[in-house]
Amino acid sequence: MQRTLGTCYYPEHWREEIWEDDAKRMAQTGLSWVRIGEFAWSRIETTPGQLQWEWLDRAIQTLVSADLKVVLGTPTATPPRWMVDRHPDMFALDQNGQIRGFGSRRHYCFSHEGYRAECRRIVQLLAERYGPGDQIAAWQTDNEYGCHDTTVSYSTAARHAFVNWLRDRYGDDISALNKAWGNVFWSMEYDRFEQIDLPNLTVTEANPAHTQAFRRFSSDQVISFNKEQVDILRAHSDAPIAHNYMGRVTDFDHHKIGADLDIASWDSYPLGFLEDRVGATPDDQRRYARQGDPDFQAFHHDLYRAVGRGRWWVMEQQPGPVNWAPYNPAPLPGMVRFWTWEAFAHGAETVCYFRWRQAPFAQEQLHAGLLRPDSADAPALEEARQVAEELTEAPSAAVAQAPVALIFDYDAEWAWQVQPHGAGLSYFDLVMDHYRALRRLGLTIDIVPPTQTDFTGYALILAPGLIHMADELRQALEGAEGQVLLGPRSGARDADFNIPTTTLPPAIDGLDVRVIAVESLRPDMPVALAQVPENSTGPSTSAPPGTVGKYMEMLEGTAAPVLQTADGRPVAVSNGSTTYCAGWLDATGLERLLTHLCATAALPVQRMPDGVRTRKTATEEFWFNHLAKPTDSPVGVLPPAAVVRRPIDND
Repeated sequence: MQRTLGTCYYPEHWREEIWEDDAKRMAQTGLSWVRIGEFAWSRIETTPGQLQWEWLDRAIQTLVSADLKVVLGTPTATPPRWMVDRHPDMFALDQNGQIRGFGSRRHYCFSHEGYRAECRRIVQLLAERYGPGDQIAAWQTDNEYGCHDTTVSYSTAARHAFVNWLRDRYGDDISALNKAWGNVFWSMEYDRFEQIDLPNLTVTEANPAHTQAFRRFSSDQVISFNKEQVDILRAHSDAPIAHNYMGRVTDFDHHKIGADLDIASWDSYPLGFLEDRVGATPDDQRRYARQGDPDFQAFHHDLYRAVGRGRWWVMEQQPGPVNWAPYNPAPLPGMVRFWTWEAFAHGAETVCYFRWRQAPFAQEQLHAGLLRPDSADAPALEEARQVAEELTEAPSAAVAQAPVALIFDYDAEWAWQVQPHGAGLSYFDLVMDHYRALRRLGLTIDIVPPTQTDFTGYALILAPGLIHMADELRQALEGAEGQVLLGPRSGARDADFNIPTTTLPPAIDGLDVRVIAVESLRPDMPVALAQVPENSTGPSTSAPPGTVGKYMEMLEGTAAPVLQTADGRPVAVSNGSTTYCAGWLDATGLERLLTHLCATAALPVQRMPDGVRTRKTATEEFWFNHLAKPTDSPVGVLPPAAVVRRPIDND
């Protein structure tokens, strides 16, 4: 796999006289790809049926003539104002029933059939015009599904579509739905499907089964919307198709979207996300303010490698200060190069910088680009040029299977959101805590979907927080050769959000453990872990004990304790190959447990210095210093923003 660079360009924003010079400068910088068109509907179709293709033809030809490869986006994320006049009820409604209207972007409801027909029409026209031939090297569908909380809509269109979705799911049998949801509780039983409303504006919380079903429906609407575009594009073009996902946008199942695409891509904004989505402490926000969190970008790189089934890009890489976070500092010198190489270390084929030139108008005026608004070089341009030069000397990349698999399940994320059981409890945060702990132990990780059934070659498999576990996954984990870590809450609900009563969770064959009670813990009430005796099967006494916080389950059964509380209650129990953890461990406790499991699996670990991370591919070993100061590491003193690449001798 050859690693390449690109940028995002908006020819409709600039005088045509500068397009050719822009294209030449892109090529001279060492860029190969240019994404265009994803917001250009109003310039392509100025009024209904009045199509203006000529400017886009010339823009594409200008870029191709400079030996640049074009990614053409479908413009469905920004319907023009005339579209609203045509379909005044196309807007999404928020949970309070308020219209999310025109004046920015993503102002549509995925369930509105009139708008979906308009989208099929414009994509058909694009595909017919640009699909034949080789001018378009790749496609992008829409832009950033789910961004700005736009997956879930409480519109009339969504209600009608949801009712039809429920009919299909329950075989048009209202009694089956009532039974599955437990609607006998609070006299919530329905006589017919038409009575079912959306789970908002209720007096108190809605039935969790109802809410979870609505979240699944909302995800399926995004999937079908995307597939309609993909099917049209494939009928006219052989070029690969991508979508650009976002960081910590989990409102729809990216794995299912990815199954219809050729490439997964995501938009990486390390500094914006640090303030906006990471959940970092104030100390870490200050410490990483100009570098970004050490693990957040890496997690999404690994996630989207899974979503793309091995093929993935960064479609938008932050090149300087952004405009949308609570605070928007400039990156530390060298960080744009650093972030690019970090993506390549995790298997990216291409990294594209957003954007080529900073816009002097509208909402993103303060979002930096590779050029300033006056076309002078911005600081990131030189770093992009440096990476391009380094790539000419870098070997082709090859991604190898990691020794560790971490399951990420969007359905579990919704279930935790529907029923967190404690303030601020989040499946995403639970998984991120496990990911961080693995990275601090120097491990390379594959994130895998919950549909994975082959775990051959993985020494350690983690499935924390999977509230519902399909039988196929449960059986695959029971038969896995590596060490398996489950819990907390794994297998705690069936597919319709009921607590299993025949066998209490986790109900894993060969592991005699049952959850008999649960509690969520106040932040100021952590439960201390006990030191483990020297002759036990648990982690070494040399490790600090750690604590359980946030969430804890009470267990019964004969499985051997691996971790216990200071007063003797089991926290993690094992049968030798499968371990169930009944609590949300702090960083110390989690590293302690994972160190023990790695030792059991004969998987070497190497505790990373603060701020240092490492990753191995099939051919290279990477070391990164995320700190703004020189740092000692196993490969020597690393300067700020340092990237060290070392070849792996496979002989």
